[in-house]
Amino acid sequence: MSDSSTDTSYRVTADELRQFIERIERLDAEKKDIADQQKEVMAEAKGRGYDTKVIRKVIALRKRDQNDIAEEEAVLEMYKEALGM
Repeated sequence: MSDSSTDTSYRVTADELRQFIERIERLDAEKKDIADQQKEVMAEAKGRGYDTKVIRKVIALRKRDQNDIAEEEAVLEMYKEALGM
């Protein structure tokens, strides 16, 4: 391999790498913007009297499979009964 072909492949790789890094940086900036928007929505909900801790739990539950939730709730009830709760 000559020095010029090594330099060319290095430049192409460096350019490609730079593009990947810049794309990731843009996505990180977008992710931060979205997180800020979510905080604003939660603050608005809290200002209207909603319990944001419960809202977060509801959101987490909505992401899960209904059968998994039912099974977990059944086990929770069994444990609570065993402890006299």
